[in-house]
Amino acid sequence: MPIYILPDDHTEFPNPRGAEDGLVAIGGNLQPERLINAYQNGIFPWYNEDEPILWWSPDPRCVIRHEDLKISKSMKQVFKKGLFRVSFDTCFRDVIHACSEVRYENRQDTWINIEMLNAYTQLHELGYAHSVEVWNSDDELVGGLYGLSMGACYFGESMFYKESNASKYGFIALMQKLKEKKIGLIDCQIYNPHLGSLGASLIPRDEYLDSLAHFLQVKKAIGKWTAWKFEKLIE
Repeated sequence: MPIYILPDDHTEFPNPRGAEDGLVAIGGNLQPERLINAYQNGIFPWYNEDEPILWWSPDPRCVIRHEDLKISKSMKQVFKKGLFRVSFDTCFRDVIHACSEVRYENRQDTWINIEMLNAYTQLHELGYAHSVEVWNSDDELVGGLYGLSMGACYFGESMFYKESNASKYGFIALMQKLKEKKIGLIDCQIYNPHLGSLGASLIPRDEYLDSLAHFLQVKKAIGKWTAWKFEKLIE
């Protein structure tokens, strides 16, 4: 399948099922309508600052199922001790900025540039993008993650930690809330060992896209994320 060059004047994407190496399209912009359309079609932007916008739908796709979530004995002890406090959507921009900083410091992928930061902050203001914040006993933001929610789907984007176990703490708290709200598809995009340690796995892209189409049709009113309260549910 040839790479599609996106014009700026419309938001449609080609069918991602034919993207042999996962790259669906190049160019365009990060306007909210285009981003929403991308996620609804199993596509997400991922590129470096010195590149045009690249739109991906990898095959296979990384997802995590509720029944596959792994909570180690050491993490259960962290929860029992109540070492952290979790909140939702209280400082979205701080979380995405922290994700960007940590990746830059570690010389990892630098796709969370100012353009991406502003675009996802706009999606947050529109009610699509959400953050999970993890605080220590001194009320310092020490971990978190952000992603998008549509229908009965959650699309994870990035996470960070400044204290050991903080990002895992936030991820597990989010998973429990998504299970409670009956979110049926949790997309992790690209597999890495950290996600694998939490139970994420790879599925064929066609299977992912079929699940996506189904769960997008499930109309979920999950309520305001800021109203979510995380209880100590780990036994």
